[in-house]
Amino acid sequence: MRPGFIRYSARCMTRPDKPAPSALQKLWKELLEPIVFAVVITQFVATLVGVDGVSMMPNLRDRERVFVPKYETWLHKAGVGEFKRGDILIFKPPVEATRQIPNLNKSAFGLWNYRPFLIKRLIGLPGDRITVSGGEVTVNGVKLDSSWTTAYWQEQGCWDTQSELANNATSSRGGVLPDTAEFTVPEGSYFVMGDNRTANGSEDSRMFGAVARRDVAGRAAAVVWPIMRKANVKYDCNAGTVAELSGENVLNWRLLSTPPAFTTLKTELGK
Repeated sequence: MRPGFIRYSARCMTRPDKPAPSALQKLWKELLEPIVFAVVITQFVATLVGVDGVSMMPNLRDRERVFVPKYETWLHKAGVGEFKRGDILIFKPPVEATRQIPNLNKSAFGLWNYRPFLIKRLIGLPGDRITVSGGEVTVNGVKLDSSWTTAYWQEQGCWDTQSELANNATSSRGGVLPDTAEFTVPEGSYFVMGDNRTANGSEDSRMFGAVARRDVAGRAAAVVWPIMRKANVKYDCNAGTVAELSGENVLNWRLLSTPPAFTTLKTELGK
């Protein structure tokens, strides 16, 4: 051996074997950790929600998927900011409404009942006075220009101006609330309506009253699926379904911005 050099045996150079993970560690790493991570992301950061039905036509179609920034909801519930008139909200209907309106009371394999999430547009903020007459909506005495959606239904020949829902802010239909010409939105609640303005197009605050802020899951910010969609859609007013899709395929990725009418309304209301 040369002076100044030390020979190490193979045993000295070998690192001790790493202990095998326990069954509990494997369960956490392979199963529980991904689930917890996914739950945290979808509950506190962002998630995707599927549109079920035609209550938000023509702006949202059945089976489209929308992006929901969940962090907004938690900030609003903590008192930081608030949803705006014109936002599209995902929420659960009031408990009392689910007891009286069958469509709002779903069953999971017959084992338990639950309130399904709905998607509608925010029309009235806490304290707002809402009236609905002849299919036209008024907020605090100022008429809301709803042509962003009513023009489509007028073209289809089925804009509802005659029913109870078209002539009352809240309707006795379903036995939830008495007919009311004017409805004042309670503190901590919102008045919502579907963009579908046909006679049976939407079950919303005109039927079940205001939605509590605590029941709001979030705001639909953008459409992410499908990537493409047909440009034109014809609605069957009698069946309450889409009758025909036509025209060229257009890109369906889009931000769900607030219709300009709500900016005008805010200006006219002075807030």
